[in-house]
Amino acid sequence: MAMFGKESPQRIEPRSASASVEAALSIISSGMRITGDVETSGVLKVDGEINGSITGARQVLLGSSGTVRGNVAGGEVVVAGAVEGSVTATDRLELQASASVIGDIDTKSIVVVEGARINGQVRMSAGTAARAEPLRIARA
Repeated sequence: MAMFGKESPQRIEPRSASASVEAALSIISSGMRITGDVETSGVLKVDGEINGSITGARQVLLGSSGTVRGNVAGGEVVVAGAVEGSVTATDRLELQASASVIGDIDTKSIVVVEGARINGQVRMSAGTAARAEPLRIARA
C-alpha cells in the first residue's frame, strides 16, 4: 500500500540509449538484396542476400535462404544459409545442417551439425578471434 502509506513510491528509471542499442534487431527478409557493407552493434537476421561484409554485430543469424558474399564478423554467428567469405565469431559459431561456408573460419567455439559444408581453414583461438576485414566487391 505504498500509494497511501508513508513509503516513498518507487522511481522508474528510463531505459538508457545503450540498452536499446543492445536490443536492436535488423532483418534482411527473403527477396531483399543489399549491395554494400552492413555494420551493426545489435542482432542481424538475414534471410535475403548481402553482397558485402557484415561487421560489428553482437549476433548474426543467417537463415537457410540467406546468402552473404563477403566476410561475416560478430560475437555469435549462426549459419543455416551460404557464406562466400571468411567468418569470424569472437564467441561462438554454429553451422546448421544446411550451412555452406566457402572461406576461412576463426572462432573461439564451434558447433557443426552433420550436413554442414566448410571449404576453407578453421582456426580455433582461446582468446578473442581476430577481427575480419571487409571483403571489397569489385564493380564491373
